[in-house]
Parts: sequence; C-alpha cells; structure tokens
Amino acid sequence: RSFSPDCSVWLGGCDGTIKLWDVVKQYCTHNLKGSSGVVHLVEFHPDISLLQLFSSASDCGIRMWDLRSSQCLCVLQSHYSPVTSLAFTPDGASMVSSGRDKICTVWDLKSRTARRTVPVYESVVLLPEDEDFSEIGVKTKEIHFITAGSKGVLRVWDASSARCVFAQTLPSYGDPRSLTYCLPLPSSLRLATVTAEHNILLYQLPSFTTQQQFVGFNDEVLDVKFLGKGDTHIVVATNSSQLKVFDLATSSCKILYGHTDTVLSLDVFKKGSLFVSCAKDKSVRVWRQDPDSGQVCCVAQGCSHANAVGSITCSRMKESFVVSGSQDCTIKVWDLPETIPETDGDMFQLTARVTEKAHDKDVNSVAVSPNDKLLVSGSQDRLAKLWSLGAPGADLALLGVFRGHRRGVWCVQFSPMDQVGSDGLVKLWTIKTNECVKTLDAHQDKVWGLHVSSVITPTLGQ
Repeated sequence: RSFSPDCSVWLGGCDGTIKLWDVVKQYCTHNLKGSSGVVHLVEFHPDISLLQLFSSASDCGIRMWDLRSSQCLCVLQSHYSPVTSLAFTPDGASMVSSGRDKICTVWDLKSRTARRTVPVYESVVLLPEDEDFSEIGVKTKEIHFITAGSKGVLRVWDASSARCVFAQTLPSYGDPRSLTYCLPLPSSLRLATVTAEHNILLYQLPSFTTQQQFVGFNDEVLDVKFLGKGDTHIVVATNSSQLKVFDLATSSCKILYGHTDTVLSLDVFKKGSLFVSCAKDKSVRVWRQDPDSGQVCCVAQGCSHANAVGSITCSRMKESFVVSGSQDCTIKVWDLPETIPETDGDMFQLTARVTEKAHDKDVNSVAVSPNDKLLVSGSQDRLAKLWSLGAPGADLALLGVFRGHRRGVWCVQFSPMDQVGSDGLVKLWTIKTNECVKTLDAHQDKVWGLHVSSVITPTLGQ
C-alpha cells in the first residue's frame, strides 16, 4: 500500500494486480496487471510529472509502470529474494533497492541499468541531501545510504565505493535490536526505525543518537512496579527480554536492554531509584534510575542459577540484599555493597551469599518481611516455607512449613503472611504458630498475584 501526493492510494494484491483508488471520489482509476505472485511493495517516483510507479512482487523483480498508458516499461532484475524497500535520490535519477538476499542495488533510472551492487545484509534508506554528515565520515556528494536490519545497527554506506563509512555503536550487553523498517524524516532531520518487537525508535541525525522511543505492542504483561521518588514512573516486564520504563506524566517510554530472555519478575527498593529484575536467562540484574534525568542503567548482575529465575524480591529496610527464587528449586541471597561501583562497560558481578535447596519443584514466589529478618517462599510443590534470614553472612534457617493448598503456590506476601495458589484459594497464616487462620474461596480458577495493603492491618481470628 502506498499513497500518492494527490491523495490517491495504491493497493497491491495477492492476485498479482495493483489498483489505484481515488480516495476522495472512491473509485478505481488504474488496474495494473502483470506481476507474478503477491505484490508486497509499491512506491511512487518522487517527480510527480513523470507519473511513474515502481512495484515488486514475489518474483523478486522491480517493475516500472507508466501511469499514462498503464503499461509496464521494464522489469529491473538484480535480486534473488523479495525486495524489501526502495529509496530515490532527490533528483529522481537514481534509485536504491534492498532485498531479503541482503544486497543493495543502485539503479540508473534513465538507462534502467544497475550501476552498483553492495552486499550490506540489511534494508536501506538514503541520507538526506544538502546536510552536513562529515562527522560520521561522509566526505563527498556521492550517493550515501543508511542500512538497518536484524543486527540492529545503523550503518552509512558510500554507494560508489561500496564502503561502510559509519557504523552505529550499541551497548555490548543485551540482545540485538532487530530492525524491520526504517523511514527518513527530512523535515526534522530524524530517522524512524521499527523493531521486531513493534517499537518505534527515533534517531537524531547526523549523530544517530536515540531521541524518542514509542512502544507499539506489549504482548503479555508479566509484572509491573512503581518506580522513582513519588512513584512518577512504572517499570513493566512483558513477554520480552526488554524492560520498559514509562513516565506517568508524559507516557514516554525508555526501553532497557540487558536480559537475553523473557523477564519474569521485578521488585523496587524502598527509596524508589534502585530496582531488580530476573529472567529466563538464569540471571538477576540491578538497575539504577537517575532521579534528575530519568535515565536508567544496569549496575550489577548475578548469573549462578542453573535454570530460569521466576521470582525476585529485595530488602525492605535499606538497599542491602536481593533474594531470588528459581526453577532449579533453589533460593539465593545476593548481598549488595553499600556503594555499587560504576565502571566503564563492566557491570558489578554479584556473588550469592546463600544458596538453599528450598523446594522439590519450581520456586514461584519469594517475599521479605518488613524488618528484613524473615523470608517466605512459595513453590509448585504446593508448599510455602518460612525462613530466617539471620545476620549478614548467615545461612537460611527453616522456621516453618505451610501446607493446605491443593495445587502450586503462585504468590506469597507478608501480612503477617498471605499466600495464593493455583487452586483458587487465598490463605492467611499466622507466623507465630504456623496455622492457617483464614481461607478466602472466591476465585474459580488460579490466583496469579496478591498485594497486601501497607495501611490496613488485618485482625486475625475474627
């Protein structure tokens, strides 16, 4: 689908036809036949007076159409896989095409021949004309184009020499920001890219620095926590390896890269600027938000679990330790230094102070008491267990086992202790005698989460 400057819209179909519709009068003005297979790309020539249209279908050729006669003028052959994008020079004399065969071809539209083929392995747009890009290595007025693709790196190429003159530098950690589409915004000298996760990233040219990020699709939301002094932000874990931090006042988003598999759980320290995450990549990470700029960076990580880490919690009194629960059936206590050192490129590596084989099945939930002296864990083995954290350096001591759920325990919280299970029951226990004092049976299916008010204190036994 493509819109022309005169408010007409072109539609490419699965039957190999291309139709031009007058949007205002709502009727079809052209029906172009001759393409082989599905037409997936349609672009107008920038010079409206030429009345030319370019299309590509599954036969990998690029067709040039004359809209006056509705005839195909020629088929440009160079690619061996479907063409993914077309870009024209401002004077309209040249065109650059990219395809899934990971090459870019520079075309002379007057002679209708290929001038150069550049193996770039990604998709393409052209650099804006009459702008100074000397700081990134563009020294001549020859055709230069930008590539973006599965590697997530923006590169600038000299079409005449097939040489890469600039490559964007990405952080050394985290998964690549796979890019599926890019679009130049000449009026604001910016570049818009679309990631495989359906996010839109805006880069400022010529520095190629990230200016804005728009989240298009969250998929399943697995955890969410308030963040920042005064709860000005929220941090969200979705069905992705990326974390998303939203400013509640503006709804703007920062995408955090670091984990290499789905993030499963989050928790925030009391002061609100430091938070922790865990993921299927068997790691835990500590993140810090700058209270002034709002920027977030990963400052520490721990990687000694043998399986996915499904639950994480942090100390309540001060920023002193983190506790994680994993599918390897263990609980780990990670001590944090009073000041986490900031080093260029290297994160502080956490070492588990305690590793405890706590349950016979996956540990689904862990929670620390308000005084940092007790820990409770819930597991797929249908049990919740109460532990003494003891003094720094001490091992965990089992204080009690809570039985009563018919299925796995998904979430545990102190109040003085609550737990919910996949049997749909919410149980309230007293930690003095390890007895269940109340069972709430109102749900008809699994209860996935639980939050206990810090204002209302329950009265037991009534």
